[in-house]
Amino acid sequence: MVGAMESFSLLGGPLHELGRRLGLVRGTNTVRLGLVIGVGLWLVIVALALLGGTADRLFQLSVIGGHARLLLVIPLFFMCESWVSPRMTACIATLASTGVVRPAAVGALNAEVARANRRASAWQPEAAWLLLAIAFEVNGARLQKYGVTEVYDPARGSLAALMYFYVAMAVFRFLVYRWIWKLALWNWFLWRVSRLDLRLIPGHPDRAGGLGPLDGVNERFTPLVAAHSIVLCASLAESIAAGTLVATGIYPWLTAWVTLVLLVDGVIFLCPLLVFTDRLWAARTIGSGQYGRLAARYVTDFEARWIDSAGPEDEPLLGSEDIQSLADLGHSVRVVKEMRWIVVSQRFLTMMTLAAVVPFAPLLLFQYPIVDLAQKFFTKLIGF
Repeated sequence: MVGAMESFSLLGGPLHELGRRLGLVRGTNTVRLGLVIGVGLWLVIVALALLGGTADRLFQLSVIGGHARLLLVIPLFFMCESWVSPRMTACIATLASTGVVRPAAVGALNAEVARANRRASAWQPEAAWLLLAIAFEVNGARLQKYGVTEVYDPARGSLAALMYFYVAMAVFRFLVYRWIWKLALWNWFLWRVSRLDLRLIPGHPDRAGGLGPLDGVNERFTPLVAAHSIVLCASLAESIAAGTLVATGIYPWLTAWVTLVLLVDGVIFLCPLLVFTDRLWAARTIGSGQYGRLAARYVTDFEARWIDSAGPEDEPLLGSEDIQSLADLGHSVRVVKEMRWIVVSQRFLTMMTLAAVVPFAPLLLFQYPIVDLAQKFFTKLIGF
């Protein structure tokens, strides 16, 4: 049991194995692999631009999306992978060791862990995603464009442009599809776990019946949320620089995009946890009744001892264990009543919102250039 759970991971597949053989993957840390892929492709494109005499176009604001995808988003993909995998392992092990998954169902849990590992390590899905990414690039000119660097433009027909659009973008899309597959595996695994014989504890201090470790896994997906926002922010910046979007009209677009990002990320990372809602609701309903009856019994005995009579003559009222127990019982009843119907904490919602919103902040510089902002700040500061 322990071995299977310790090996639970969404890592695996040909790309992971290649990184391990090259020494770029150590344990669950795949960040080096992401940096080599993203920064490596970027350096090749820069070198081709210098050789082709198009380096001046390479660093224009109108192509900032290409830099963002290679230097920020791809490393964030692997940072998230390295960050979330150990927490998934610890989460599943905790659910088994604390009895949330009943002992009789631990064998079924092990089977689900093994199945998820096999699917994550299979070569067929990654081969399919790579072929899909290549097919997308071949037919990309017919698809809707989001930003200048999304689809190849014949007017930018340099070697650097060809390298970016037909190689780097294919790799980028492959990594996107690869993460979609990993999220699908995790969500399917959650659904299978939710159908096991679970013992949810209404009075558990995590307010989630003992499923609180799942919220810790959610927090580790915030790099993906940030990556999503960075791509959209860069696309909007390209549109402004290309003149297809007016900087003064950025606020409606910005509000719409931020709202859309929050909705999409909510569907991706929050909705899968709804598979536990029926179990949590049932545990809360049953627990409210059980704790309510216990509280009623205790309060009845407490009042009979301390209210209806003067209490034991040889026991002082101050420091009485009965009063402390009454307070503890009241806290336990509140915990049951505050039990959540979805395994999501305020901390995760805050982190996800920040990860989604903060990457859009640079767009404000189109309306308020940083030099002007600094000048206004120091003017206010010194009072002139």
